[in-house]
Amino acid sequence: MSRLFGTDGVRGIANSELTPELAFRLGEAAGAFLADGRRGSIVVGKDTRISGDMLEAALVAGICSAGCDALLAGIVPTPAVAFLTRELGADGGVVISASHNPAEYNGIKFFSRDGFKLPDELEDRIESHVTSGDRPVRPTGARVGVAHPIEDAIERYVAHAVATVPERLDGLKIALDCGHGAAARTSQIALERLGAKVVAINCDWNGMDINAACGSTHLDPLVELVRSSGADLGIAHDGDADRVLAVDEAGAEIDGDQMMAIVAAQLKRESRLPYDTVVGTVMTNLGFDVAMRGIGIRVIKTKVGDRYVLDQMRSMGAMLGGEQSGHVIFMEHTTTGDGLLTALQLARVMRVMGKSLSELASIMKRYPQVLVNVRVADKGRVATSAALASAIAAEEELLGVSGRVLVRSSGTEPLVRVMVEASDPDVAQASVDRLVAVVEHELG
Repeated sequence: MSRLFGTDGVRGIANSELTPELAFRLGEAAGAFLADGRRGSIVVGKDTRISGDMLEAALVAGICSAGCDALLAGIVPTPAVAFLTRELGADGGVVISASHNPAEYNGIKFFSRDGFKLPDELEDRIESHVTSGDRPVRPTGARVGVAHPIEDAIERYVAHAVATVPERLDGLKIALDCGHGAAARTSQIALERLGAKVVAINCDWNGMDINAACGSTHLDPLVELVRSSGADLGIAHDGDADRVLAVDEAGAEIDGDQMMAIVAAQLKRESRLPYDTVVGTVMTNLGFDVAMRGIGIRVIKTKVGDRYVLDQMRSMGAMLGGEQSGHVIFMEHTTTGDGLLTALQLARVMRVMGKSLSELASIMKRYPQVLVNVRVADKGRVATSAALASAIAAEEELLGVSGRVLVRSSGTEPLVRVMVEASDPDVAQASVDRLVAVVEHELG
């Protein structure tokens, strides 16, 4: 890992790249920097990966060795840790999860005491501490930190999520795919508490099945469940439930852009969308821009990554923002992407408007978008390869105003993401194929 922190914390193959030793140092740094060197507390949560226990033990040891207490939330969604950090008045929060990545990966990401992801400057301080090799003077005796379980972590978070929807969801039948992840402990409870009838799959786990051919990265099982059960809505989470994708009553995918379009239109109708503005990313579909412009909503674009969406939202006071991948932030209710809250807000619009999800989704026509992830030896060369820059320029000239090209490196994996959007899907595919060939040749 060239830089310890990616776009969403520290991530790698558990016990190989992300080792217990590294987890210990990160925990030590959390205690030192998030609690400002005093006796404070850090909320710790994890998803269902087999390596979670190992990394949690090391991380908590580091937190306690810094003289800070660890508040153990157990297996909970990432947004639950952000919420509990604020709710309990803790000095910070740490999540052990690699989100949508396969089970052999794991990650460690941090929240500040106000529930927001850390600024780059603080991540840099933590990274410097971890990589320096310096050993701090550690407290002894009664000043050593201790670990306390949060017995009602699930109930606190579920109650918070349910409280964001004043309307009941009675009469809605919802298909749910928990992806063998943390959502298995929360989403069905919340939906049923609001009156929805829920049919759920992949709510168990064995530590190695998280995200495996299920959840938000593989929608086929959910599509089948929606069709076989006659559900009005299908929702699928990733491993740590900070994102969600939906499926309409006919089995068609509803991505993050479409969900934001549906909710943004409703918030505008209710005069609850500050500045009539929504924040997206450079990956946001052109169809979203067209749809929002048609109803008088401005779209602001950021770099890919929900932290950049959040930074923009905070700087301008926006209340709704997110990514095509299903990371959606409702600043009125939370401080990070939250798959459960997003699903609840989407279901709420269906109830308030009395319309099917396919009817609501018709507000936006998705432009054909082809995205290919290319595994490479050196993703850092994306910014320096002259041959790749020339190929991108040539494709942009061919597409003109009827499409766009985006080639970027992944923030969490050794991948280069090649995306082309065009009014003609065949044109988009051909353009992507040419660019992928260049990436493979130049970056290995």
